Amino acid sequence: MIDLELVRSNPDLVKKAIADKQLDIDLDEFISIDQERRQLISQREEFLAERNSLTVEQAKQRGGEIKAKLAEIEPRLAEVEKEFRKLSLLLPQIPSPNSPIGGEESNQAVREEGERPNFDFEIKDHIELGESLGLIDFERGRQVSGFRGYFLKNEAVLMHYGLMQLGLKLMEQKGFTLMSSPTILREFALEGSGHFPFGRPEVYQIANAARLQAESEKETHFLAGTAEPSLLAYFVNQELDAKDLPQKVCGISPCYRSEAGSYGKDTKGLYRVHEFLKVEQVVICEATAEAQQERFDEMLAISEELLTTLGLPYRILNIATGDMGAGKVYMNDIETWMPARGSYGETHSSSALGDWQARRLGIKYRKDDQKLYAFTLNNTVVASPRILIAIMENYQLADGSIRVPEVLQKFVGKEVIKPKE
Repeated sequence: MIDLELVRSNPDLVKKAIADKQLDIDLDEFISIDQERRQLISQREEFLAERNSLTVEQAKQRGGEIKAKLAEIEPRLAEVEKEFRKLSLLLPQIPSPNSPIGGEESNQAVREEGERPNFDFEIKDHIELGESLGLIDFERGRQVSGFRGYFLKNEAVLMHYGLMQLGLKLMEQKGFTLMSSPTILREFALEGSGHFPFGRPEVYQIANAARLQAESEKETHFLAGTAEPSLLAYFVNQELDAKDLPQKVCGISPCYRSEAGSYGKDTKGLYRVHEFLKVEQVVICEATAEAQQERFDEMLAISEELLTTLGLPYRILNIATGDMGAGKVYMNDIETWMPARGSYGETHSSSALGDWQARRLGIKYRKDDQKLYAFTLNNTVVASPRILIAIMENYQLADGSIRVPEVLQKFVGKEVIKPKE
């Protein structure tokens, strides 16, 4: 949600943001609804004030007419309020002038880090490596869970959870508050983060099976696709003090995504799955461009530090306006080198959202006798099993074994994963 005064005072700027972000939103419709809403509120307040000022005799003469007028206004106002709320949640954040304008094809590579491996043998992809080394079972995964299902096995499980431990220890060292965050969420949390209404097709809805069958389920719950909405909702309707900013929190959680918008993409392997583990970082900071940029750079550096520790080559992308999502001021992706694809694959996403989420969730802070909406940022620390693709393929050996990254060896208990005898 953006500052509505900006919409009223500079609608052309908001229309440009809508166009640049390639959103299908009729701002003129919202402006019309906003005007009608304000007019109805004004009329209702006038009639209420008049009713409250009437003497007993005046009330006998005028009371019925006022009651009738209010009976006309209030149902229409309720309808308008509902439509106003729905449309206001669609209004996008104004993107940074430093973000390229366009769709995915306009994303810009900023820099590359690390050295890609130079293999002198025919490489295998993570699917072949995982199956031959007893690390992944896709066939049984599909049998048990359906499309995109998988089982991690043996050393892959140890690396999977070792990566989470690695991420959590790093975040603890960086001064973040660690949280094991809820995965089952109420609707307001996803609406507050901006995953609703935009990302609703990607989200699983859940219910108690017996109550669902009996049609007695009273409240809808959803499975989170990231810890971000729960970490933000932790601060819902809070008024912080400027001296307590930034608030730096890190959540670990299982994540669930339907991948409804990815039909036909990456249908094999671990790149695009329905459930995974992720460590996520969220920061709430003062509402200044300088504070936001400082925190963004810090969070990006943490993700880069983890990849450097793992010895994985990667690149940074500056994400274009039409690919970043409605709520973001600017966004970087980190893509890690995946040899069998012959390209980089996205493993991390870093976003600055200004006060867009804070307005939706009522997160404010006090400074110099002012109450201001805070700025929010988020970034991936590590997500698995996708990162296992990069590890397995970059660290493969000529005999089909996989060398374990040094930093993960303490979790796996060996230096090399060899075929099972």
